[in-house]
Amino acid sequence: MDDKVFENKVYQDIDKAKEDVATLREDGATGLGRIFDQLADDTKQMVSVGVKTINQEVGQGLSQYNAKVQDFADRIPGDFGKKAAKFPWVTITMSLAFGLMLGLLLKPGRQPVG
Repeated sequence: MDDKVFENKVYQDIDKAKEDVATLREDGATGLGRIFDQLADDTKQMVSVGVKTINQEVGQGLSQYNAKVQDFADRIPGDFGKKAAKFPWVTITMSLAFGLMLGLLLKPGRQPVG
């Protein structure tokens, strides 16, 4: 859900709640319970839609990332992808070492601690 759409929905809900409070004086206590039930249901529905959207976006992003990593691993000679799947701790260690070396190369002005 877009931030602007979400903001508009919140403002609409606030305006509706104001109108409902104005009619509450006429309805009495039973109207109050009905209004709170309706607001709770609307909130649950809005949160549910937001969670579904976030899950879809995260899943799509992870799928794209996995596809790119798999494509990169397939290009490396020596069946790197199979070895990485067999020994994931070696792959993680190599990735960390590569990241540290890359960090040292890109930030040469920073003095190592120690």
